[in-house]
Amino acid sequence: MVKKAFLVGINDYPGSGSDLKGCANDVTNIRDILLKYSGFTVKEIRVLTDRRATKSNIMKRLEWLIDGAKAGDLLIFQYSGHGSQIRDRDGDELKDHLDEILCPYDMDWDGNFITDDELGALFKQLPTGVRLEVFLDSCHSGTGTRYLPEFGTEGERYVRTKFLQPPVDILCRLEDDLPVKRIGDFFSRVSANPVRKIKVNHILWAGCQDNQTSADAFIKGTYNGAFTYFLCKHVRDTGGRVNRSDLLKRLCASLRYEGYDQVPQLEGIPEAKKRLLFE
Repeated sequence: MVKKAFLVGINDYPGSGSDLKGCANDVTNIRDILLKYSGFTVKEIRVLTDRRATKSNIMKRLEWLIDGAKAGDLLIFQYSGHGSQIRDRDGDELKDHLDEILCPYDMDWDGNFITDDELGALFKQLPTGVRLEVFLDSCHSGTGTRYLPEFGTEGERYVRTKFLQPPVDILCRLEDDLPVKRIGDFFSRVSANPVRKIKVNHILWAGCQDNQTSADAFIKGTYNGAFTYFLCKHVRDTGGRVNRSDLLKRLCASLRYEGYDQVPQLEGIPEAKKRLLFE
């Protein structure tokens, strides 16, 4: 059995004014539980952060991840950083007509981003029996927002929206192309069923529903993605012996108790949800 993991964390978004703080810590957190609780070795894990996490480098590492995969192999892909949405151009987004995107370090709105369609096309290449587990601490299924809780001069907590908003020219195209009444609808459209029912060949952990935000948060003295922080906490608390459904329940309870609005999602084959994480 072959094990491979590819982890991405991006805090620095040059020129965007929307830098994050906890994404590099998310990478080291996931890496730690892979090494301690799932039998990964250092050589089996590849990491990209900040300026090295360009679209080209991310796509090359994703190709490495799936290359030569066979039934029984275990693959992990983790991404922590900004996400957003663009107009769907191939007609497969029937509800909201939008594609979800991951935002690399060299993100621009002329195509230098990674769409859910690109990820789907890669993952479809995997043969039957390969175990792929994906962790997205971003707006993968959402509206493209990560928010950053900070502390004011007297210690009060507040939330700063971290939506990577398309520029005006992109929004104007959306107003013309999408069946919505105004540009503002792009940000307010919410499906009656926020989790799309699609056939997948992998396990997907998403940090929130598609009408919610994922938090870049200050937790116990350091910045982290709230989703990744509490997921790793519960893996450690259980010594790595927790099934996915129970882990999801613990994760949701912790985020709710700590005051985060996001509701994590677990998508995949029902039988896999009952098995231990990484199995």
